[in-house]
Amino acid sequence: MTIRLCVFDAYGTLFDVDGAARAAAREPGGQALADSWAQVSASWRRKQLEYTWLRAAAGHHTDFAQVTADALDWALEDAGLEGAGLRARLLALYQELPVFAEVPDTLRALADNGKELAILSNGTPDMLASAVRAAGLEGVFQAVLSVEDVGVFKPATAVYDMVGARFGVAPQEVLFISSNGWDICAGAAYGFRTLWVNRAGAPPDRLFGRPDATARDLHGLLAQMGGL
Repeated sequence: MTIRLCVFDAYGTLFDVDGAARAAAREPGGQALADSWAQVSASWRRKQLEYTWLRAAAGHHTDFAQVTADALDWALEDAGLEGAGLRARLLALYQELPVFAEVPDTLRALADNGKELAILSNGTPDMLASAVRAAGLEGVFQAVLSVEDVGVFKPATAVYDMVGARFGVAPQEVLFISSNGWDICAGAAYGFRTLWVNRAGAPPDRLFGRPDATARDLHGLLAQMGGL
């Protein structure tokens, strides 16, 4: 089947999740982060993902904004920075994360080649709208799908079901693109064709499903699609 629709994960795939801590460390008042922003950002992201998985498994859903705040609180305390007055600024910066450099040109090329584009994300509708707006990507996507419509985080099957429900496409007509290896495994097992954006150069996860293609970033996505 021909790929009709390209569905992107948001955080870590389109939007640079390190951008908030990196920017805060460079601002006046952010000196406490100067030597530890990378550690804080990595801990923040790790806990954010862990909390989504645990909440999905336990059936205790809350939205991604709360998960993001809870994960940040843990990361700041772990780094001994809970009293440094950084929390509000970091959460504000997370609403306007930068995109990776190749994202605008890649999305434009896909649209020029007749592909429909969508986001499928754990983010809340407000978080995603803010990020898309800050990146100047309004009007680029035919849909921005949030797990809040189904009340459970990835990799629950109900999340991937949202794509077919919204676009009326078969899974094999979808190219799912994510930087998260576990997300790609779940998408592949669901039946999507998949491209893993392995920005960290990590080994593949040993889970159900494997990526159809792998790239270090989104450059050359169109060329890779020819072999999928």
